[in-house]
Amino acid sequence: MKTAVESPVAEARRLHERALALHGEGRTAEAEELARQAFTVLAGQLDSDDPEIAGVLITLGGLREQLGDLASAEGFYRSALRLLEGEGDEVLRMRVQALGMFANLRQAQGRYGASEKLYLRALATAEAAFAPDDLAIASLLNGLGVLHKYQGRYDEAGPVYRRALAILEAALGPEHPEVASLYHNLGGLEHARGRAAEGEPWARRSVEIRERALGADHPMVAADKAALAAILDAQGRYEEAEVLYAEALAVFERVYGPEHYELAVNFNNLAAIRQAQGDAGKAEDLYRRALAIKEKVLGKDHPDTALTVHNMATLLAGLGRAEEAEALYGRALAAFEAALGAEHPHTGICREGLEALRGLEKT
Repeated sequence: MKTAVESPVAEARRLHERALALHGEGRTAEAEELARQAFTVLAGQLDSDDPEIAGVLITLGGLREQLGDLASAEGFYRSALRLLEGEGDEVLRMRVQALGMFANLRQAQGRYGASEKLYLRALATAEAAFAPDDLAIASLLNGLGVLHKYQGRYDEAGPVYRRALAILEAALGPEHPEVASLYHNLGGLEHARGRAAEGEPWARRSVEIRERALGADHPMVAADKAALAAILDAQGRYEEAEVLYAEALAVFERVYGPEHYELAVNFNNLAAIRQAQGDAGKAEDLYRRALAIKEKVLGKDHPDTALTVHNMATLLAGLGRAEEAEALYGRALAAFEAALGAEHPHTGICREGLEALRGLEKT
């Protein structure tokens, strides 16, 4: 008796489903390989404008973005959107998903105005077509809240996060790992507002839920631990924070390699701890490692890169290296003003640091 042979399209669909499963497990490189295989088969078997191809392109974009390859991710999202101009619920949902992921990419690139336009476009589409408690709307609201936090619009971010949280908790329950993303972000919002103690319960809850669901070696759990560590070190609880940073770094290096953005964030934060402890040499080394990665991944003028530039300027100013510090302050200030505007908290703090340095030079 002959065994039925799987059709190429069915095989490609199976590969794509497996890629999505591996992505959820944090096995990004393996997921990308299967997604590329699925795309190759589907592109050879289906019409060039078939929306099923767009679904694989969206997956590939998300994988490349997670690996820090923002340029390739943008190409995948644009290609997917070109295939999603038709009608029908499936096409509409995929278009909303692609717009939301493209908006997240623009935020990662520091192009906050463009990101907001994409989020609002996606939300308008979703709210016109879906029920108010649709999970797609919650996902977009979460992304918009993250964007508002980076924009310094904290009072707007909070209600957006809470609306998303209400949808997710009602649909999935309070112990679901997707709900943990909102706990993570609410903790991060309190941290950004200078209220680290208020953010700690949110951050701890995100770690507990996601670690229980995904395991300690998952990169999303590592990101939760890194966020909690930042909240702890903001309260001066350096030993607790360093343990979590070390755990997160071990996972990020294993999953992403030595030059991923997540490593840069942790190096920057560890540098701040060393700076607070008076170990200036180690702090400078860590800041420079963070800066090298951010410049490579994000570019020299990205506002997130400017955060590390500013932090290193503050370190060098305290060491009496005024000329180097002034140049770094000036560079960071220019990046903040261009990307965030004159009224953003980062811009104000950087300007104050530069003015204080110049005041010392005159005395």
